Amino acid sequence: MSGKRAASGDSEAGGNKRGKMAAMGPASSGVDLTKVIQLRKFMETEKPPPALASLGLVDEVVQVEEMDDPDVKTAIEEVMLEIAASILAGRGFGFKIPSRAPTSQLYVSEIDRMVLKKVLKDRVFANTSQVRKTTITTRVLELIHQVVSKNIHITKRDLFYTDVKLFGKQEESDSVLDDIACMIGCTRTSLNVVASDKGVVVGRVNFLEDGDHIDCTRMGVGGKAIPALVHKITDIKSDAKFILLVEKDAAFMRLAEDRFYNKFPCIIVTGKGQPDVASRLFLRLLKHTLKIPILALMDSDPHGIRIMCTYMKSSKAMSYDSDSLATGDIKWLGVRPSDLDKYKIPESCRLDMDEKDMREARMLLDSDFIVKNKHWVKEIELMMKMKKKAEIQALSTFGFQYLTEEYLPAKIKAGDWV
Repeated sequence: MSGKRAASGDSEAGGNKRGKMAAMGPASSGVDLTKVIQLRKFMETEKPPPALASLGLVDEVVQVEEMDDPDVKTAIEEVMLEIAASILAGRGFGFKIPSRAPTSQLYVSEIDRMVLKKVLKDRVFANTSQVRKTTITTRVLELIHQVVSKNIHITKRDLFYTDVKLFGKQEESDSVLDDIACMIGCTRTSLNVVASDKGVVVGRVNFLEDGDHIDCTRMGVGGKAIPALVHKITDIKSDAKFILLVEKDAAFMRLAEDRFYNKFPCIIVTGKGQPDVASRLFLRLLKHTLKIPILALMDSDPHGIRIMCTYMKSSKAMSYDSDSLATGDIKWLGVRPSDLDKYKIPESCRLDMDEKDMREARMLLDSDFIVKNKHWVKEIELMMKMKKKAEIQALSTFGFQYLTEEYLPAKIKAGDWV
């Protein structure tokens, strides 16, 4: 077992105790969490998803695993030795890269997440249309080899600035990172190239981060930044009854300032829009460690639904790593299209959906994992019928604390999620 994987495993072992640490103050009593508790009990009866091997898909999809630095270093060296042998044999210089094109994406209903089909494509130096991408791939492999040899981590921005003229723009070097992870069979985080901190957490959870004690009830309005090196989080403890996943920073701030997590014992997480890898890894770690439900608070628009799906099924760009990034069975709490009339959101707070919104909504309805959930289909069809969308902040028309004092308490008490 790799050291990185072992670190996460230690946190699960500590987190299963779910002991309330003395540093955390008491949660408010008297709130009705009956529906949340029922949901958690139902989760405990569900069977775990089957392994890919039992579905006969092992040889048909790309599978990656967490690797230690020496293993990544060795894998890169083996790739380069194969290339050297190919050149000496007169076959030329090139890579065989798993294709991450939309046609290679596959939704497997039995495991309820996206995977990447094993379709290899050649990236060769002798091809004029591929020579630059081949050069970038070689350069990034060289840089990753340096990083893992020194047992250090760098940011994606650091990587980009090592050769700005070659990369041109950061999207080029970022994309090649995913190609390399697919090619050598490791998770993206195993490459030791990370994004800057983006997501934040606040609420009723304590943990150790590289040995330092973190109490997320004492992180103020801004919350605790979710570290890029999630594998360094261990000994998770919590008395939370659920995790509240919030789309945007504005709603997160309202929840944090009102100490919502003390009224309704929960952990509040946001990726501040489209989530980064660390936010997705952290959410999955919390879910698998604490075994508590996740309720999602998103804008009532196609983009908000898409973000929720990224947490649940993985993004298409990183479907090869969905096993470590996807967190299934997130419940859609709000703001749902049906809430606009139910909570009498004024027309002045509703926004017209443009053609781009309508097109994205139609694409959602074409997604296999949306189709299997009839309640989600009903909500999206209602959104398209009304041609209206709304942000979480639309609830502020009834008062700036309506979200924390009326809307969320009513939804949680009623178990109003799908």
